[in-house]
Amino acid sequence: MTVFDKLIARTLPYVPKPLVWQFSKPYVAGNTIDDAVRVVKELNAEKVMATIDVLGEFIHSTDQVAPTVETYKKVLDVIDKEQLEANISIKLTAFGLLLDKEFCADSVMNLIGYANSKYNNFVRIDMEDSACTDDTIEIYERARKQFPKTGLVIQAYLRRSMADVQRLIQEAPAKPDPNLRICKGIYIEPEEIAFKDRQEIRQSFVDLVEMMIKNGRYVGIATHDEWVVTETEKIIKKYNAQPDQYEYQMLLGVLPDLRRKIQANGHRVRVYVPFGKDWYGYCTRRLKENPALAGHVLKNLVKPKK
Repeated sequence: MTVFDKLIARTLPYVPKPLVWQFSKPYVAGNTIDDAVRVVKELNAEKVMATIDVLGEFIHSTDQVAPTVETYKKVLDVIDKEQLEANISIKLTAFGLLLDKEFCADSVMNLIGYANSKYNNFVRIDMEDSACTDDTIEIYERARKQFPKTGLVIQAYLRRSMADVQRLIQEAPAKPDPNLRICKGIYIEPEEIAFKDRQEIRQSFVDLVEMMIKNGRYVGIATHDEWVVTETEKIIKKYNAQPDQYEYQMLLGVLPDLRRKIQANGHRVRVYVPFGKDWYGYCTRRLKENPALAGHVLKNLVKPKK
């Protein structure tokens, strides 16, 4: 991460919204379900799977939850109708986690039940900042008891994550539970709970992936770091993990050349496809929390077209 990246990230909240969209549009499918479907079809044509996210976390009223649930159900309907190779990802703050945990849990169970029971589709519960970690894991575990096609995200930069994964593996009834996505983590956290050194975070990531694979658990390896890709490929080879036992995951629009390289090495890839009218908050938060991505976005924006 450079000083230039940090400057770009800090400046973006003051940039006019239309210009922020120019920075962000490669990384967001658009405003509507139709936009998401179009992008997922393009990815599927390249043999890439998708997970669809309806933007709009950190809501201010529980009245906002029902429309979100209905939108996700429409997404599941269209995934089935169009036979898309896709599932959904949800953030619990979009379901009222910070307002009423039980209301949030009920709403999430409603949606996951719809996905699992009606369509046999999978729901990934994203992890947010550390204030949400315990409640997110609790709701995930409650959901998984009823609906096996439920997954969770674990952030490698949190010092607690290895213990969390070990416990989830030990308490899971049988394969393929738990299904975890390992990512580095982007929220700004204090040093007492989160690794700050880049290599420590990388090593934690690789160790978590190894913990999952050696225990025969399905893992999503969510990274844009070539070092992490190389090291996790070594783990896959070490344990002779088959392509249907894991997948690599990447953000829409980020490092497509690396994505193609991963595919060429025989691995499955899933791309995170966010859409919705709340794209502005998502983009400014993500760029502020991940300044290196801000610099990457600007470089792509000014790169000459081939």
